Amino acid sequence: MGRISTIYAHLLRALMKLVGVRPQAVQIEKGTIIQFWVPHREPTNQEKAINEPEKPSVVFLHGFALDGILTWQFQVMALAKKYGVYNPDFLFFGGSTTDRADRSLAFQVECIANGLKKLGVSKCTIVRFSYGGFAGFKMAEMYPDLVDSLVVTGTAMALTKSLSLDILQRIGFSSFAELLLPRTIKGIKELLEVGSYKWPWIPDSAYTDFLEVMFDKNRKERGELLEALVIGDNDFRIPNYPQVITLKLIKI
Repeated sequence: MGRISTIYAHLLRALMKLVGVRPQAVQIEKGTIIQFWVPHREPTNQEKAINEPEKPSVVFLHGFALDGILTWQFQVMALAKKYGVYNPDFLFFGGSTTDRADRSLAFQVECIANGLKKLGVSKCTIVRFSYGGFAGFKMAEMYPDLVDSLVVTGTAMALTKSLSLDILQRIGFSSFAELLLPRTIKGIKELLEVGSYKWPWIPDSAYTDFLEVMFDKNRKERGELLEALVIGDNDFRIPNYPQVITLKLIKI
């Protein structure tokens, strides 16, 4: 790991500890582990005895560029006091991994949902965007008893072939892998500029470190995740969601 990333990782871990959040690896099955950031402790017996109200659970699902805690660090710090915050890494991001060959969105969702259940989460609100948005819709469909409500930003219910082609044409890329799995400093800058408003100046040394830490690891597997994400237009049907869904629309 690069020097800048190492320093920031230690700082971020310390900040998360201060707000009561810690990392925890959850084994879903043999060969499959999901890394979560979870509330630091369970309620004490005294708190349970006086009927201390249980914090509502909020699950943050990240996009394709960063892992969970880097994506949602500020939201986690803001909400950890009043909510039970759970922040997982998708497979092949952060500390999550599998030896299974399944790259489907359904398998990602199955792993996250089973991990949450192992952590004692029975009902939650999911906040997500980008790749996490697709996963969140899928989780709401597959696990309606677990997902109580959804907050959605910058995503769709599914990435169909026609939607994929339209987005790529508008942003000027030949594939999502070209955009989301950059190999150069120029590619990282283009990715951040597409997804940000007035991205601040950062020295190239930081971009080099960022490229090594965030994109060189599991590049092949992440490319396979992107390929599995796109479905045929005729394969998509709008599910009947029983949950409350809050949409924040962003014009691309």
